[in-house]
Amino acid sequence: MYKSSSIYKTMVKQLAGLQIILGLVMLVPGVAAIIYQEWYSLAGFVIAGLFTTILGYLLYRLYEGTEEPQYKHSLAIAAMGWLMIIVFGAIPYFAIAWITPLDVMQLFVPTGADYSSSLIYFRNPIHCLFESTSAFTTTGLTMAYHEPSVGRAINFYRHFSQFIGGAGFIVMAIAVFQSLPTGQGAVFMYGSEASGTKLRTNVIQTARAIWKAYLVITLIVFVIIFFGTLIILPEYPVSEALFDCINHAMAGQSTGGFSNLDDSIASYNSPAMEWLYIFPMLIGGMSLPFLYRFIFLQQYQLIWKDIQTRALIIGTLIGGIILSLCLFNSGTISDPIRVGMFQFATALTTTGWQTSNIGAWDDLSILVIVFGAMVVGGSAGGTVGGIKIIRALLLQKGLRWHIGKVFFSKNAIKTVRFDGKVMLPDEMNAELSKAGIFTLIYLIFIFISTLITVYYMPGTFSLSDAVFESASAQGTVGLSTGISDPECRLFWKLSTLFRCGLADWRSFRYSF
Repeated sequence: MYKSSSIYKTMVKQLAGLQIILGLVMLVPGVAAIIYQEWYSLAGFVIAGLFTTILGYLLYRLYEGTEEPQYKHSLAIAAMGWLMIIVFGAIPYFAIAWITPLDVMQLFVPTGADYSSSLIYFRNPIHCLFESTSAFTTTGLTMAYHEPSVGRAINFYRHFSQFIGGAGFIVMAIAVFQSLPTGQGAVFMYGSEASGTKLRTNVIQTARAIWKAYLVITLIVFVIIFFGTLIILPEYPVSEALFDCINHAMAGQSTGGFSNLDDSIASYNSPAMEWLYIFPMLIGGMSLPFLYRFIFLQQYQLIWKDIQTRALIIGTLIGGIILSLCLFNSGTISDPIRVGMFQFATALTTTGWQTSNIGAWDDLSILVIVFGAMVVGGSAGGTVGGIKIIRALLLQKGLRWHIGKVFFSKNAIKTVRFDGKVMLPDEMNAELSKAGIFTLIYLIFIFISTLITVYYMPGTFSLSDAVFESASAQGTVGLSTGISDPECRLFWKLSTLFRCGLADWRSFRYSF
């Protein structure tokens, strides 16, 4: 039996191990700061990285001899671990924003642009927490309103954070650093974050296989979009294309959707570039176990036999056509097919690259992309959000099954074949219950967040905008109608609440 003190020490030790790794992750963008001679950014990453690493090291050594975590502890460690990652991951933004002089910030603004550097927004701690949360959870909403104006190093850190968070920070810790326990403890920690799919004989090998596939696929995506960019836009500077494609490859494979360009993929102003970028979105929307089997085990037949991959491809095509028709009927978009196909793909895969002013869309088009794409999401086992394609398929299969039972006799036992498995009625009901409860909770969260958004958002936005923004955040999509703005009243109110909360916490803490 674990004593409460032992549980506490075990959890602190594991969190400290994750903290050490996070500190090392923060030092990596320092390379970009050196390359582009952004010395204040370099200082910010070094300060944040060393502080995080040293604090984690001291805590780890303090509780080094504690027991390995059990499953119930692992769930709490995973939850608190992500909270720790988000909080400490916000430090570089805050540090760099405050140590960088205003005149140096303005040097990040592209020549000819008439706006101020968005780095100033990160002097607000709420904006830093927002950006860190959006990055590591691969949501894609951003407080870097004009992305090029925050500097190359910060931009690299934003995308690198999405890349690290995409395949799972804890999975990386097990696969690469082995800072977390081995044996049964590693099984529990892996299961607390990952889907539980075993590709190899043990958890560490499985985690390594996932990250191996993740890295190789990201490299393949980079090569394709880099040379595709040079072919489609021969006058585009090679150095700019290199930086763009490194960041976009990480954001695409993690389905995070960040971009270092001011208007995301629309900045290229090229239909061919938008069609090119559908490829990394579809790849990112597929499950990592499928991609591992397809690439490394050469199981090419899975491209059509895998139920999620098949549904993703068909859903992108049909959904894109439906959205294009809705946009055509609304008359608000000049090129509805181009916009409809790209935006449905980016929504279904929860990538979040944006090429259209969605705030100007009609309500029908917004509802189609919300409930036909963003709520569904991509493949389970991938880096996507949403309820996942496998649950959506299970729910529609279960609905047809329940309707079909009406026409069978009471004594008939109707089995169900789904995803290569044959399930008895009790098994099917159990699977349906789990999928249904998850989906219901998911929709309730969207409903609650919509109410909060409606209450705080400016009067220039509509209810459909609030639904869209809430579904985008809940599904880690990152598309926006314009509500997620550092100057929006919603974030100033949250900043006020944050400051009041700190004051209340101090009063509460010192009242005992």
